[in-house]
Amino acid sequence: MFARLKFINPLFLLTVILPTSLAALYYGLLAEDIYISEARFVINSPAQAPASPLSAVLNQTGFGGGGGFEGNDTVSEYLLSRRAIEDVNEDGFIVEAYGASDIFVLDRFGGLWGTTKEHLYNYFLGKVAVAQGASSQVMTIRVSAFDPDDAQEINSRLLKQSEQLVNNLSERARADTLDVAREEVEQATANARDAAIELAKFRESEGVVDPELQAQAGLQMLGKLQDELIAARTQLRQLRTYTPRASQIPFLETQIRALQTEVEQTRRSLSGGRGSLSTAMVRFQELSVTSEFAEQRLAVALASLQEAQAEAQRKRAYVERISDPSLPDYAEEPRRIRSILAALVMGLLAWGVLSMLLIGVREHRD
Repeated sequence: MFARLKFINPLFLLTVILPTSLAALYYGLLAEDIYISEARFVINSPAQAPASPLSAVLNQTGFGGGGGFEGNDTVSEYLLSRRAIEDVNEDGFIVEAYGASDIFVLDRFGGLWGTTKEHLYNYFLGKVAVAQGASSQVMTIRVSAFDPDDAQEINSRLLKQSEQLVNNLSERARADTLDVAREEVEQATANARDAAIELAKFRESEGVVDPELQAQAGLQMLGKLQDELIAARTQLRQLRTYTPRASQIPFLETQIRALQTEVEQTRRSLSGGRGSLSTAMVRFQELSVTSEFAEQRLAVALASLQEAQAEAQRKRAYVERISDPSLPDYAEEPRRIRSILAALVMGLLAWGVLSMLLIGVREHRD
């Protein structure tokens, strides 16, 4: 055999025979069977309602309304992250599944390289694949392992962790939406309460219920007093003209002086100094406007809370399984014959290219 090998082109030996022999040895005898478990799911949420100013402000997460594609991206990033590996490997299951001593050293985790977390992450990335349909929201998780039960278990754990992630993000989005609206209601309620208390204190300190109504009543009283004063003056003038010695004249003079005093006091109470109704009316109107504004703000906040509750319902997202992680019946990989033939074809191509290059070099040298 060695004599025959001497007559074989060394280039053909190195590029075709040797690689093909190694491929046949590895794929034919040494390579481990690989079982693939597959699961399909979709992230669902209620249909998104028409956008509103509040929802535009509150919709800051990837799980608002019916946005399933953003949720898919989030789950995809999680499944291929270090956190997902740590969650699934919490009890050391991944290391045990891929690092068993009966697995061939080239396929085993830690066989040729280290066993750090970074090595485990890089190794596991070659064992899990996440795909999303081009025209659908259906996601597929494919997990490869050297044992069918291990492949199914790892896939089940990844799917369970994905469900937990979606639930947590959905609940956080709903809680954030409601918290903002509830804080606004609490603040508006406090403002409305403070405004009402200030108005009540003012009424108690000033001894008035509504300065406007009391001013109207005072004006009516002032009008009546002025009418009485005019009538008394008219009667006094008539008596002095026709009966200057009438006994009613002193009484009318006293009545006129009393009416004048009462008119003056009423006028000062309406539009006089610091304690008048006109001064109280300014402060009362200011407090009334503040109270009305606080009540309107509270009404708006309550309406926003109702809208936020509806928005929170739309933010509910959940994972709906289309197919649970499968238990593979046979090893899908490695494809031994195809891999050996691929090595042979690649070797032949390399031998042909290198042979042509060598011939060109020799002709150029000659």
